[in-house]
Amino acid sequence: MDPVGIRLIVGLGNPGPDYAATRHNVGFWFVDALALGQPFKAEARFHGAVARLTRRGMDLRLLKPSTFMNLSGRSVAAVSRYFDIPPEQVLVVHDELDLAVGTVRLKQGGGHAGHNGLRDTIAQLGSRDFWRLRVGIDHPGDRSQVTNYVLGRPSRDDALRIEESLRDAEGAIDDCLDGRFQMAMNRLHRGR
Repeated sequence: MDPVGIRLIVGLGNPGPDYAATRHNVGFWFVDALALGQPFKAEARFHGAVARLTRRGMDLRLLKPSTFMNLSGRSVAAVSRYFDIPPEQVLVVHDELDLAVGTVRLKQGGGHAGHNGLRDTIAQLGSRDFWRLRVGIDHPGDRSQVTNYVLGRPSRDDALRIEESLRDAEGAIDDCLDGRFQMAMNRLHRGR
């Protein structure tokens, strides 16, 4: 029997060069780094670009939806159904307004907290049981500024802190692949 570890890692973001360096695209930043130069192949049937890795002797798929953030679930569901990957073996990496810049947290299940990419993923998978890697981007302080904030570029210092937190998260991925989620959480949640 296979261990119940992660088999699909989804980076949430918006496609195109205009969005590449924005806070909302930290999920794309993460899967790009994890791919280690492995090319992503655009797949119309998956509404996104997929890379396949062999890591720890297992197949791992990385996904960047091309549907724009609000319809991300369409892509996640297409890949998970095609490869018969249950929600419990899916890790969705996304920006998190409620966490300070430089913070990263791992959790399974929960709501969408107003994040439209998560909202659509929950709806399309028909489950909340997927794992989430929440990457802190901080909050602009005023709810009316959220859209411009997430679609804006972080300051140089914030970008460096986000990238450092993503490197920390990369270090916990092998535990996630092996189903050792508590170990991954201990590593990520202990702080600096």
